[in-house]
Amino acid sequence: MDDARLSPNDVRRGPAGAPVAMLTHSYYEEDPRVRREAETLVRAGHPVDVFALRRPGDEPTAEVEGVRVIRIDVQRHQGAGLGTYLFEYARFFAAAGFALARAHARRRYRLVQVHSPPDILALAAFPLRVRGVPLLLDLHEAMPEFFRMRFPRAANPLVQVVLRLQERVAIRFATHTLTVNDALVARLVHLGVRPERVTLVRNTPSLERFDPGRTPARAFMADGSVRLVYTGALTPTYEVDVAIRAVARLGDTHPSLPVEFAIYGRGDAEGDLRALAAELGVGDRVSFAGRVPLDAVPAAVAAADIGIAPTRRDPFTEMSLSTKILEYAAMGKPAICSDLPMVALSFGSDAVWLYPPGDDAALARVIAEIVEDRGSREARVARAAGAVAGMAWEREAETYIEVVDRLIHARRP
Repeated sequence: MDDARLSPNDVRRGPAGAPVAMLTHSYYEEDPRVRREAETLVRAGHPVDVFALRRPGDEPTAEVEGVRVIRIDVQRHQGAGLGTYLFEYARFFAAAGFALARAHARRRYRLVQVHSPPDILALAAFPLRVRGVPLLLDLHEAMPEFFRMRFPRAANPLVQVVLRLQERVAIRFATHTLTVNDALVARLVHLGVRPERVTLVRNTPSLERFDPGRTPARAFMADGSVRLVYTGALTPTYEVDVAIRAVARLGDTHPSLPVEFAIYGRGDAEGDLRALAAELGVGDRVSFAGRVPLDAVPAAVAAADIGIAPTRRDPFTEMSLSTKILEYAAMGKPAICSDLPMVALSFGSDAVWLYPPGDDAALARVIAEIVEDRGSREARVARAAGAVAGMAWEREAETYIEVVDRLIHARRP
């Protein structure tokens, strides 16, 4: 495809009218990857039903941009203990599997796609698999490494063996597997997955949604203050605390530079982050706006001067690339991110600004550098935007649709 800005409406159409089902242990409206893929299928002519979690107050079913969302009455307990998570996974597995089998009697799905984690959710599609319906497993992350990061005290060797086993079972059970970046593809091949059974579909933003031309833009430091923005989960994976410390440090090293930090997101770390801002005396400069709808994220970024993607370094994040970086770059904003392998692989060292994870002093220096060096700032922003254009969802959608079409055509009754 020559034009990276090609509209998703132009994506090549596959077998018309072939219904597709998706299972995702997430709130559909809040999961960008699931939404991008589901909406891409609808635009390609496929009716799509998504079985997802149900937030309090949501209707049991809804239609969102042509996608039919069936909400299972299970809620996410972010930040809860391991037992709560396991019970939540089990409830969703049983309820979603039953709802999928019942819907298949009417809809006759030609493909079922399961988004992980958990990987074992793939087995909820068992009634469809035995009837010949192909299963596409979408591994958003490496679950064994994620578990070790999230529950370090429970991640003993036996648990890791069980997690790797359930991952292998899910992959073997699936007809084909997708994953989100080169590091995770290499990991799967290293584990013994045949290369032809896994396809890379990057987790990248849509330039149709993240289009700076569609949102009123703020000129850099238009009012004399530098506005920082973070859009994402407030969990231990993301070192938003380091960013708050950097804001406080700038008050000491650059007292004449007004700094504001807007945080959009929710999670179990929010209380501690609010307390930290108050303790450091920057509570009036750090705002917590809560989670905003996906469609409102571009406007939140457009209203800022610099986007921050602060991520702790561990075996899990070494194989991940924060989508926030790509969203900031697509909106024409300088992006500061932790120096992690996938960031360097995706952008190099001259398109985004890097700082050593955990180093608030280095992060503060980078913010000051961006403010003081206009020439470097504008050049890097342009290079980052070009890099994102080369891997935007409008390009990845082609690969995704090709995989879906191939599986639907290869279906055996």
